Amino acid sequence: MITLWHNPRCSKSRQALALLEEAGADVQVRRYLDDAPTLAELTTLRHALGHPPARDMMRRGEKVFKELGLSKDSPDSDLMAAMASHPILIERPVAIKGDRAVIGRPPDNVTDLL
Repeated sequence: MITLWHNPRCSKSRQALALLEEAGADVQVRRYLDDAPTLAELTTLRHALGHPPARDMMRRGEKVFKELGLSKDSPDSDLMAAMASHPILIERPVAIKGDRAVIGRPPDNVTDLL
């Protein structure tokens, strides 16, 4: 089973979902904007992604990023907390299978979990 943190309004997210479905993958969709991940879930995700800097998991162009006074140099703990409080900041889509995860940018990345 692959869990896809999905935003149906995002074309990259829709493309990633289509790729997984076309490949016959068993996909569980999580609309992460409506069902926000906890800080613990984001920490687990970070490990599954291979421990990237928190900024690499974020949509730094979102208005709320600047409103919160965040920058690419903000401490990882601040960035992780911001994603937990404002899930719009999480880069999308995210595909998770077991203890592995990928960010679907580009959408083809999700096929690494097949």
